[in-house]
This record gives sequence, C-alpha cells and structure tokens, in this order.
Amino acid sequence: MYYLKISGAVVDPAPQTMSVGIQDIDAKATRDAHGLLHRDRVATKRKITLTFGALTVSECARILNAVKNEFFSVEFLDPQDGQMRSGTFYVGDRTTPVYSFVDTYPVWKGLSFDLIEQ
Repeated sequence: MYYLKISGAVVDPAPQTMSVGIQDIDAKATRDAHGLLHRDRVATKRKITLTFGALTVSECARILNAVKNEFFSVEFLDPQDGQMRSGTFYVGDRTTPVYSFVDTYPVWKGLSFDLIEQ
C-alpha cells in the first residue's frame, strides 16, 4: 500500500498532485581548462512538491500544522527505488489561496509547498 505520511500520520485528504525531485548535492563543482566538469557529490536528496485540492478550514490547518516544526519525518513512495522511503524533511514556503467562501467560511484550494530532505 502506498501513502504519504508526515510525522507518523497519513496525510488526509491526500494531495491532488505530488512530484518527487531527485537532487544531487555537490560540495564543490569546477570546470577545468578543457571544460570538463569535476564534481564532489556528497549526497542525493529528495524534494517533494505537494498541491492539494479543495480543503475545509480544519483540513488545511491540520496539514499546515503537520509541517510547522523545523524538521519532521516523511514517508513516501520513492520513484527511483519503487519502494516506500522515509527521511527527515523541512518545509519551504506555504501558499494557501482561498477558492470561495461558503456560509462565510473559506474553502481553501491549491494549498502547495515543498518538502525538502535534510
């Protein structure tokens, strides 16, 4: 079974879209006189971009509170491994547009943020 967990809890509702970026982290990268690149790759990390559909006020708050700590655990399906993977992540900027107001309560649609592996 595949799922997305943040801090041990399955994200519900699930994101409308999720993309996983695989990023090489270099300590140093230089080019020589022949234009050849020399790299000192120290790690490969994941960046997960999430976008959510329509959310109630409480659903939006629950998701945002799950990523409010400086660092937190994330479990996700890794496209390279084809397996569930876990790691320690932090969150980038969070955007929460209002879709509409229903009975004076906003309905959020398009909550999006990046989860970046530590």
